[in-house]
Amino acid sequence: MQTELIKKVIITQEKEYKDAFETERIISREVGNEGLLATIKYPNILAILGIRRSGKSFLSLSLLKGRKFGYINFDDERLFGLKSSELDDVLQAFYGLYGYVDYLILDEIQNVVGWELFANRLRRTKKVIITGSNATLLSGDMATKLTGRYLDFILFPFSFSEYLSYHGVVFDKKEIYLTKFAAEIKNHLRSYLEIGGFPEAYKFGYKFTSRIYNDIIEKDVIRKNRIKDPDKVRELAKILVSNFSKEITFRKLREQTRVKNEHTISKYISYLTSSYLLVLINRFSFKLKEQMKAPKKVYCIDSGIINNISFQFSENMGRVMENIVAIELLRSNHYLDSKLELYYWKNIQQQEVDFIIKSGPRVKELLQVCYDIDDLDVKTREVKALLKASKELRCNKLLVVTWDYEGEEKINGKKIKFVPLWKWLLKTQIE
Repeated sequence: MQTELIKKVIITQEKEYKDAFETERIISREVGNEGLLATIKYPNILAILGIRRSGKSFLSLSLLKGRKFGYINFDDERLFGLKSSELDDVLQAFYGLYGYVDYLILDEIQNVVGWELFANRLRRTKKVIITGSNATLLSGDMATKLTGRYLDFILFPFSFSEYLSYHGVVFDKKEIYLTKFAAEIKNHLRSYLEIGGFPEAYKFGYKFTSRIYNDIIEKDVIRKNRIKDPDKVRELAKILVSNFSKEITFRKLREQTRVKNEHTISKYISYLTSSYLLVLINRFSFKLKEQMKAPKKVYCIDSGIINNISFQFSENMGRVMENIVAIELLRSNHYLDSKLELYYWKNIQQQEVDFIIKSGPRVKELLQVCYDIDDLDVKTREVKALLKASKELRCNKLLVVTWDYEGEEKINGKKIKFVPLWKWLLKTQIE
């Protein structure tokens, strides 16, 4: 590919992102920029991964703001067919445009087959950021070549706190005690649950998430993995998204879909989780074999996608809340504390606790999500399961995330804290 054509692509993309920084509302992501920036030093590579359209490009550009760098996005039709042997032309194009550059951002680099050797060579003399929309970006040859030489970071769509920042909602800690403030925040929360966390959905409307969903299925799953019968993947993906916050088994999925081979179902699910569309959580057990055999619970990365794809959104607010809590816990795991492990708990009597939060060998917290806490039967069921798990797992930190009830109750000698969802999601801002 001609160097002059690559220069044209680089300059066009540069103008696009500079215009975006000037005209669009770009917020600072809650990911610890300084900590991430400190990892970009040769011979290391920073790999920013995550679902399509979650803001990986803008995060990369924000990290290097004020520094001299070269940026190119390979998810561009003008670069289609670029070969790994031509990646040196990209480097020469940067030199021709900017002179020597110490920092490079290679956006959606997985679109170039065989890119690994080029990146491996670059890391010795450059500070390199790569981005990708698939977890397999750093598998296989790349992982082997870069053992101990890269840090991978998963970026999620906007959290509720980031959603509020984007919409210019600011508050001080005293305001959380005002009834009016709580009502306003809950209205924002309802909008966030419906629209989700993709920044472009705020610009173009929540229906835009349908396009993001279709791009993920078509480009990141079907095309990338060369699926021969794409309708089966589309069908399976829709069923899984519609079953958010529920247990799944390969046997049940085989009965619900036209995919009649459980190994194929397992493979397709791995493609969907690798694209960051879905997350599976294991049932807790001290025995690894039992964990692997038990049903898993499925969650969708974004409630806006659920709202667009599932027909059950408005009737299942409890499950929507549970999905939001699951993703927020996973976000905290990747952003703040990588030692946390997330499970759900269920016993032979079918009592269930939504989330078991484990740190090292110790169960740190038991968390239940309950929308209709005013229903005495529902509350009794949720609390009984929590107390049962508390005794079995020897954990006394018990929390129920509700829609609007707040308090602390002592039941059977155990303290149980009840916290509204909005307050739990904003805990780092209001504590």
